[in-house]
Amino acid sequence: MSDQTADGDSGRAPDRPPPPAERLRREPLPWQRPKASEDDADAARRVRAILDSPSYRQADADVDFLRSGETRGVRLQIDYYKPELALENHGVEHTIVVFGSTRIHEPAAALRQVELLREQCAAQPQDASLQRRLAVARRVLDKSPYYEVARDLGRLIACGGTGPQDDRVMLMTGGGPGIMEAANRGAFDAGAKSIGLNISLPHEQFPNPYITPDLCFRFHYFALRKLHFVMRARALVAFPGGYGTFDELFETLTLIQTRKIRPVPVILVGRSYWRQAVDIDFLVDEGVIEPEDRELFWYAETAQEIWDGILRWHQANGTPLYSANGLRPPRGRVPPYAEDEDIL
Repeated sequence: MSDQTADGDSGRAPDRPPPPAERLRREPLPWQRPKASEDDADAARRVRAILDSPSYRQADADVDFLRSGETRGVRLQIDYYKPELALENHGVEHTIVVFGSTRIHEPAAALRQVELLREQCAAQPQDASLQRRLAVARRVLDKSPYYEVARDLGRLIACGGTGPQDDRVMLMTGGGPGIMEAANRGAFDAGAKSIGLNISLPHEQFPNPYITPDLCFRFHYFALRKLHFVMRARALVAFPGGYGTFDELFETLTLIQTRKIRPVPVILVGRSYWRQAVDIDFLVDEGVIEPEDRELFWYAETAQEIWDGILRWHQANGTPLYSANGLRPPRGRVPPYAEDEDIL
């Protein structure tokens, strides 16, 4: 009697069975069906109670579990890894970080606010609160040219290296409106990508519309957001700003002062503003910082002055951002920055 095929009567398996379906089976496994109601009329209800229980949720899909105090360490990790992997995938090696007030808008918008408040003051001349708001709006209008400086700087950063499509040195901001919007907008004008690191807050907020969508991240933890600001930073540019700007500026200066990170250029835009906002000479005279700590930053007024200063600083430091032909120097000539495990 001759051998039969797998489809024949002998029941023998084929020598080379076809690959099984990726997910489907010809016969379901026992656990693919709930217990029959004929055997236990209450079984379906009890199974449903199990499926609905929080303990049965898969851990990575259990939002309540992931938000618990006990899983804070896991949240810290994923808050770090999500933007880190995205930046690696985009080939971002270094960043120029730009900060400044969210309240300094483009001149036309600032002027509209002044005109609106002037009309309201004319209608209610005895309202001291309106008079104060008008005075503040005028001061903001006086600072609105910084919006254009930041926008110009965004263009210069975007066009460095081999041009707007060179993602190795990229603009990074805090993702908000005002000065940060202006810098992202300048990169957008040049057809380049740029990064925005936003933060979750108790109230509704929106990132500015000029950040590259794939490079706009929202952090839960300020600490992880700060880490990403310094990890790839090759310069920090601080425009006039408030608490948030001061926070990032002085944290960076402290890291450089203590050499927790390798020094990077820090530029304060607007000498008159910063000299009034922070009296560094007073701190030196009081003995709370050293005279050499005044050399951790410098002042600038224009976008070209800022950008040229950054390039010269790195050239003098032996860490040029670009070689003469616009290409990044060989990796061995550029010492690691904050990604060095001995630094952060």
